[in-house]
Formats: sequence, structure tokens, C-alpha cells
Amino acid sequence: MTLNPMCEYVETAQGVPLTVTGVAQCKIMNEDELLTTACEQFLGKTVKEIKMTILQTLEGHLRAILGTLTVEEVYKDRDQFAGLVREVAAPDVGRMGIEILSFTIKDVYDDVQYLASLGKAQTAAVKRDADIGVAQANRDAGIQEAECEKTAMDVKYAMDTKIEDNARMYKLQKAQFDQEVNTAKAESALAYELQAAKIKQKIRNEEIQIEVVERRKQIEVEQQEILRREEELIATVRLPAEAEAYRLQTIAEGKRTQTVEAAKADGERIKVLGLAEAHAIGDVGKADAERMLAKAKVYKQYGDAAIMALVLEALPKIAAEVSAPLAKTDEIVMVGDTGATGDIARLAGAIPPAVRTLTGLDLTHVLKRLNPPEDLPSSGLKKKEVTAC
Repeated sequence: MTLNPMCEYVETAQGVPLTVTGVAQCKIMNEDELLTTACEQFLGKTVKEIKMTILQTLEGHLRAILGTLTVEEVYKDRDQFAGLVREVAAPDVGRMGIEILSFTIKDVYDDVQYLASLGKAQTAAVKRDADIGVAQANRDAGIQEAECEKTAMDVKYAMDTKIEDNARMYKLQKAQFDQEVNTAKAESALAYELQAAKIKQKIRNEEIQIEVVERRKQIEVEQQEILRREEELIATVRLPAEAEAYRLQTIAEGKRTQTVEAAKADGERIKVLGLAEAHAIGDVGKADAERMLAKAKVYKQYGDAAIMALVLEALPKIAAEVSAPLAKTDEIVMVGDTGATGDIARLAGAIPPAVRTLTGLDLTHVLKRLNPPEDLPSSGLKKKEVTAC
């Protein structure tokens, strides 16, 4: 809604009646609460009535604020005046659900020529200030013109002085330049010789560097040749030698392993044979012990008859051993009465002690105790056979 509030002949703070017109843009707020408030305020009213209500509210605030300001404040600062009206009126119209979008002062005038008088005084002041400004401008123009002439002369004299000074400086500079040129020529000649010496020295340094590089390359080539020879020796001598040594070492280790294994096998074989022999000897000893035990039992059973039988079995062997030295004698010649009969008797009498020594059996004692029957049960010998023996 566009409203045009107007306050006629409203006295300001100075009592000057003014007529003020303005333009306000308003709308109904669309928030739920404020829209409800607007509905409560304006439901059933026409748009014209709504505008009239808002317009009267704005005009009332406009009058109230206009009575607190002076004419100059209203006339010179209309934006501040409009801002005050909008700031004061906004809460009241807001409680009706209305929002002031903008408010501006359109016109301010009066019927007592107060504003016109302010304009005349201002116009006279402006004219006076203009005349004063013209006079001051003319005065300043003259002064400026004189100052410009003075400055021009000063500049002219300064330029003449500067020209002379520049001429003197030119001559001095020329002499200095000539001296510098001559010095530069002498220095150039010396520098040429020095530069030539430096170039020669540099060339010599480069030649030395080239020789150093050549020697380094030659050393590198020799080192590479040494490495190649080492590789060749390694390939032709060391590696075959290492291979042969490895082969021999492998063969030696194989032989050593074979020998160790053979020795282990021999040890096992000897151990087995020893165990077998030990078992055999044990078995033989056990058999002998059993045989001797059986003989002992038989001897114990038959007593002296069995012992006699053993003695009679051993006598032929004893006789054979005793007569063994005589077996190689072809003939014995006895000359005269040498007591051969007595020797034979002594030889026969030595038999019982020999039997006793060999067997521990006293043959004489046994024969004395023994009264043999017709037939011996242990050996089946006759009495005359024993006697013959």
C-alpha cells in the first residue's frame, strides 16, 4: 500500500507553522502471529479503511516528531527526519500487523515566508561571498603574476648560472674523461698483456688437465686390464683348482665315509662274532660243565672202582709219554752188569708217584685197599688183567 501522509500548519519547536508531505510504502506482515494480529485489527474493513487507519497513525507520529525539531533541522536533514518518523511509527503499526517498508519526506513549505527569508539571507551571503571571492581572486592573480615574473627571472638567472656551471663542469669532465681515457688505454695495453698471460696460463692448465685425464684414463685402463687378468686367472686357474680341490675333497670325504662305515661294519661284525664266540664258549663251557657234572655223579656213584677205571685208562697215555723219548732210539746195548734190572724196577716204582703227581691219586694206596672181585663192575676187567698191568 502506498500512503501519502500530510501535516498542515504544524508548529515546530520554534513555533513556525510548517506543512510537510511524505510518501510511505506499507504491507501486511505474512508471519503467522502477525498475520493473525492484522486479521483481528482489520477483518471486515475495506482497503480504504485500512489505509486510512495506517495513514492517521503515520500522520500522528509525523506531527509529534515535527514539534520537537527546528525548521532548519527539518529542511536541511530530511533523511534523519524521515528516519525518526519511521523508527517511532514502526512499533505502533507493527502491533497492528503492518510493516513500514519505506518512508520519505516529499515536501516542506510554509505560508509565513520563513523558508523564503532563509533563502534570501543565504542568497545574499552567497553573493557577498562571491564578490569577496572575485576581489580576492583579482588580488591573488596580481600577486601570482608578480610572483610568476619573479620566478621567471629567477629561473632565467638560474639557468644562465647553470649554463656557465655546466660549461665549466663540461670542461672539467672532458679533462677527467681524457685522463680516464688515457689511463684506460694504458690499462688496456697492460690488461691485454696480462690477459694474454692468463690465457696462456689457462691453456697450460687445460693441457695439464688433459694430461691428468689421459693419465687417469691410462690408469683406469691398466686397472681394468689387471682386473681382466685377475678374472682370467680366476677362470683359468683358480676356479679349476677350486673345482679339483672340491672334487678331491668330495672323494676324500667319500672314502673317509666309506672307511668309517667299513670300520663300523667291521666293528659290528667283530662284535657279532665275539658275541657268537662268547655264546659258543659259554655253550661249550656249559656242556663241559654238564659233562663234568655227569662224570662227577658217575664217579660219586661208583666210588673207587670208577677212579680205578680212570687210572687204568690214563696209564697207557702216561706210559706213552714216558716212553716217547725212547721211541726214536733204534737199539740199546747193555755192557756188563750195570744194574739194568734195578733201573727198570726203580722206573716201575716211580710210576705211582707220577700218577699221584698228575692225578692226585695214590695208586699204591688204592691197590692196597682194593680187593677186586672176579669181574670189575665198572670196567669189566679180570683180576689177572689188573695184576698184569
